[in-house]
Amino acid sequence: MKNRTSVERKSERELVVTRIFDGPARLVFEAWTRPELFMRWWAPKSTGVPLLSCEMDVRVGGRYRLEFGHEASKSMAFFGRYLEVTPHSRLVWTNDESDDGSVTTVTFEERGGKTLLVLHELYPSKEALDDAIVGMEGGMPEQFEQLDELLVTLGGARAGRS
Repeated sequence: MKNRTSVERKSERELVVTRIFDGPARLVFEAWTRPELFMRWWAPKSTGVPLLSCEMDVRVGGRYRLEFGHEASKSMAFFGRYLEVTPHSRLVWTNDESDDGSVTTVTFEERGGKTLLVLHELYPSKEALDDAIVGMEGGMPEQFEQLDELLVTLGGARAGRS
C-alpha cells in the first residue's frame, strides 16, 4: 500500500498535512534543506511549472527564495526566512511573498526507519487559507509522491515495503 498524504483544515486559519515517508528522518530533513535535493521534488510535475532556482540559507535568521516558471523574466517567487532549525526534527519558516503569507512548521519524527512528517501552516486570516487550500490539496500529495521517489534514489526506502 502506498503512503497517503492527509491534508486537513484544523481551524479557520490552520492547515495540517501529514505523511509517513519510507526513510530515516535524517534523509527526509536533508531533502527539505539541501537545494540540490529540494529542486528534484518540490514542484508538482503535473503543473508543468518547473522550479527554476532554489536558494536556502537554512539557519535561524537565514533566508530562502524559490523561483518557478519557464523563464526568469516570467517567473514567480516564494521567499521568507527561517525562524527555527533543529536538524533532522524541525523547521519553521515565514512565507513573505504576500501579506497573506503563512508561517510553516515542519516536524520530522523517526519511527523505525520511517519518518512521520507533519507540516502545519498558520495563515493570518480565514480568507488567506481559503485561497491557499485548493493548491495544497492538489499539490502536496503529488509533491510528497515525488519526495518518496527521491528517497528511493537516496537509499531511504526499505526493500520489500508493502
